[in-house]
Amino acid sequence: VSLTLQKGERGDPGSPGTPGGMGIPGMNGKHGSPGPVGVRGDPGTPGPQGEPGVRGPQGPQGIRGMPGPKGDRGYPGMRGERGIRGFKGAKGSAIPLKRSAFSVGISPRKSFPPSGFPIRFDKVFYNEENHFNVTSNSFTCVHAGVYVFSFHITVRNQPLRATLVVNGSRRGKDTGLSVRSRHRPGVHSGGAEAGVGDQVWMETLRDWNGAYASSEDDSIFSGFLLYSD
Repeated sequence: VSLTLQKGERGDPGSPGTPGGMGIPGMNGKHGSPGPVGVRGDPGTPGPQGEPGVRGPQGPQGIRGMPGPKGDRGYPGMRGERGIRGFKGAKGSAIPLKRSAFSVGISPRKSFPPSGFPIRFDKVFYNEENHFNVTSNSFTCVHAGVYVFSFHITVRNQPLRATLVVNGSRRGKDTGLSVRSRHRPGVHSGGAEAGVGDQVWMETLRDWNGAYASSEDDSIFSGFLLYSD
């Protein structure tokens, strides 16, 4: 037997039911995969300065740098106060002074001395150290050093050529102690370096021996030690 059922009309909605109680929480799910990196944010404002840290150990010495430019010249400093004058020192020991000098002349009877021999200066003006020998008519250099010799010779009646002689060697050209004159007096002087024991005298040359002396005119030969070595 076949039956044909027909859909009926929709009924009116019913009133809401009473809410049910809270169910039991479910179990934790698995960790998800990391998400994409976000966009970098703007830098924040600087924070306050922190406390100074502990001083670290000294580092190795660095390489010497290049010299800097020369600075400007400074102003002169102020003059200091004068110090107190010191005590007078003790008196030093006396050093003996080396002395040697002579001054001799020709007496009237020794005028016109013979050439080639020491002139006879027999008139002594000064010879305190006795370094001029009136017998040999020569001066002995007792101290090594530099000596100054001079002479003033009056020329009369005949010409004169005279020169200084050191140990037999004529030194007039070297020392300036030579004269060549006709009937007029002259004054000549010069220096010579001498060693200990050197002999010094004056000579006339050839027949030019017009050295003259009288009660009014003198012919003088002098010398002294300028300084010793």
